[in-house]
Amino acid sequence: QVQLVESGGGLVQPGGSLRLSCAASGGIFGIYVMGWYRQAPGKQRELVAAITSAGNTNYADSVKGRFTISRDNAKNALYLQMNSLKPEDTAVYYCNKISTAPWGWGQGTQVTVSS
Repeated sequence: QVQLVESGGGLVQPGGSLRLSCAASGGIFGIYVMGWYRQAPGKQRELVAAITSAGNTNYADSVKGRFTISRDNAKNALYLQMNSLKPEDTAVYYCNKISTAPWGWGQGTQVTVSS
């Protein structure tokens, strides 16, 4: 079973940037479509960005043009560069494969956008 550890969150002012990282261990990573999800208080977890094993990407409309997902299959790592952050981006961010059977969820990393 793959284990996922997210990092890189923090408190940032509106308009600022953060780079999130996800480290995967304990299994095969590179063959899967991977995604970054987020969950704000009182809301359901939502998918914000996805990337195939070949590097093709897709984004939710709410983050398109501001977020960039990338991966390093050799390092079993997934990244999310977040620019022009808005208060509505405040959430706990998680990574996982995009599947009807995702791996166990990590602890996530908190992103807070506030002045």
